[in-house]
This record gives sequence, C-alpha cells and structure tokens, in this order.
Amino acid sequence: MDSKSVMDQVWPLRTDWADGELRLGGLGVGDLASTFGTPLYVLDEDDFRRRCAAWTDAFPEADVHYGGKAFLAPALVGWLRELGLSLDVCSGGELAVAQRGGMPPGRVVFHGNNKSVAEIRRAVEWGVGCLVLDSFEELARVAGAARRLGVRQSVMVRVKPGVDADTHASWATGGERTKFGLSLASGEAAEAVRRVLAEPALELVGLHSHIGSQIFDLDSFATAAERMVAFLREVEREHGVAVGRLDLGGGLGVPYLMGERPAPSPADLARVLRAAVPQDVRIALEPGRSIVAPTTVALYEVGTVKGRYVSVDGGMSDNPRPATYGAAYTAVLASRASDAPLADFTVVGKHCETGDILVDGVDLPGDIRPGDLLAIPCSGAYQRSAASNYNHVPRPPVVSVRAGHARVLVRRETEEDLLRLYT
Repeated sequence: MDSKSVMDQVWPLRTDWADGELRLGGLGVGDLASTFGTPLYVLDEDDFRRRCAAWTDAFPEADVHYGGKAFLAPALVGWLRELGLSLDVCSGGELAVAQRGGMPPGRVVFHGNNKSVAEIRRAVEWGVGCLVLDSFEELARVAGAARRLGVRQSVMVRVKPGVDADTHASWATGGERTKFGLSLASGEAAEAVRRVLAEPALELVGLHSHIGSQIFDLDSFATAAERMVAFLREVEREHGVAVGRLDLGGGLGVPYLMGERPAPSPADLARVLRAAVPQDVRIALEPGRSIVAPTTVALYEVGTVKGRYVSVDGGMSDNPRPATYGAAYTAVLASRASDAPLADFTVVGKHCETGDILVDGVDLPGDIRPGDLLAIPCSGAYQRSAASNYNHVPRPPVVSVRAGHARVLVRRETEEDLLRLYT
C-alpha cells in the first residue's frame, strides 16, 4: 500500500488544504476554532459512515457491533442505528448513552468484567440483547435478575482463548493472565457453559473472545478463531445443543503516524475469518478504534514556545494515551502556511506534570508561534472517552463536520459543570 493510502488512514476522508489552512469536512480550522474554541475534537461524519460501511460490506452475513468504549455520543448511536450496526457497551453510563441515542435494546451487547447488580438489573429490565458473562459470580447475578424479572436472558460466555496477540501489554486481552473472561485451558469456560445450560433463566446464544486491540497481525485473529471453533464444537457435542454464534471481538489496528505499516482492512480480516470459521457458525465483530480513530482530528492553540517545547491549551487530561502507555502521535501546523525550515519540537500540554507530552518529537516549522493552531490526526478513539478533569481542566467538545456544516456532538464542559459536584 502506498504512502497516499497510509495518509488516507491517518487523516479523515474530507481533509484538504486551502492557502495553507487545514480544512475538515469543508470547514477551515480557523473558523472551527473561532466558533467552538480549543482544544476541540473534529469528527468527519462522512468518514465515520464510510468506515462503518466497510465493516458491514466485508461481513454481510455477520453481526457488527460498534465498540462504544472507543467513543460514544447519542448522535453517533443514531448513525449506527441508521447504518444497521449494533452496539457493545461496558458500563451503565454507556448503556444510558445507548438508550438516549435510541438504539433498540436487542441490538446492544453488554460487556464488562465486574458489572454491578444495579447495572445488570437495568440491562435485563431494558431487554438488552445479550449480556456477556465474565465470571461465575456474574452468571449467578444475571440469572437472579432474570428470575426476579420473569424473563429468560440471552447470554454469551467470555472465553480466554490463550492467544497472546502482538500488541502492547496494556491492550492484550486474550492470554491467560488477563483479567477478562474464563480460561479455556483450565476448564473454567466449559464449566461456565454447563452452568448456563443448567439455568432455565439463561439462554446461551454464543461464545465470546477478544484478544486485544491495535493488532496488525491477522494470524492472531485466525488462531483465536480456530480455538473458539474447536471449543464451540466440544460444547455442541457434549450438550447436544447448537450454539451457532462466535463473537470474536474487535482490535484491528490503525496507523497513527506516516511511515507506520498500513492497517489491514475489514475485507482482509473477513478473508482470514472465513477460512477459520465454518459457514454454519455466525460471526460477530466489535470494531471500535478502526472505525472512529481516523475520523477525528484534535485541534489545539499554541500558547508558548520555549526552546524545543511547544505548549498547547490541552494535554494529558484530554488525551491520556501518550502519558499512560507511550502512544505516539504526529502534529502539523494547521492554521497557516510557512516556508521556515523544519525543526524538531515536542508538543506538551498545560498540566502540572513533566510527563504531560502529546507528541514527543515532531518536525514543525521553526517559526511556530503563540496563536498558531496545531492539528493531531487519528484522535477519535480513547481520547475524549478517556478524558479527565486533571488540574480541574474542563473537557473539550466534539464537533462533527459534514458538507461544510458543523454540529456539536458533545458540548464543552465548563467550570460550572465541575463545581456542581461539590457540596
């Protein structure tokens, strides 16, 4: 794949330049910053829709659940509903956003390694399509809630397939040492299946595994799928039931930098999984990052330039990924053209931490100055959704752009919002 293709994966679909200014969805970043302020997340709605369609086109016979933890807002839920995708959530708060966005409950899958009793009851009461069981305790809690509400709840058992994917340790979730799921090797998963099948209030509708995120090696997906198919067949033989469904999670990687290897496409993954999974088994997938990360650009205003340090008006509170596990990004001068020679800079935030670094080493024009706008691409996943109020800094808004129009998806948090929490 050529460098243009990599650029297409790093920047949103409707990205162009006019007189040295970056334009997103037909709007210049100067106007966007003037209207909505900075820091600001700008999401290209057409690109989001295109990437959703790439998944449903690649897997027409499968269930595609958008991974809500990457980024979620009620308006985005409406797009998913319209495009025919389902949704997976992993907390009561994400469930509330799904409800606010109008997602039919039958198209929601509820994850999490420690769902509270209240969250479980709420999900069962709402009629959530499936609860993914992560422990024996949770199995008992879900069964209890279903009995009290007089329903039979559809569930899947989350399995540790014993696959250590080639990714950062913080993102690997398929090995034996992860906190998620029940071990295939130890027999925990098989015992969980037995208990579900013995419980009249529960209906086993599938088996689930997820090996991690930011994965480029498709062999890891193939290995996990093969192990899960073998386990599914064992369950069917032992219990005389047709399970018929494997949820193989998400985790497809995306490039964050020019020069990184391009991401495999959903079609690439589909070819691998079709070779590993028999036709009588229905597949479910949970893409999140691979859909939303490249659709979004973070905009910041430069406040000070001190040596090689360019300080901007955001930082680790709106993007904790670099400080948390060394995630690498790039940045460009987005508000004007410059003929100045490039120099090596480090883009840092405004927080009272030495580790508050957004981009550790990037070539920017040597005349970078206060008031300039910097744009950081591939900022849609695990940034605004993981943002905090460190140093009591309000969280930034998210604005979608499409055909020259902008729409606020998440408004800017204010100091008044923060102060409401105090007694």
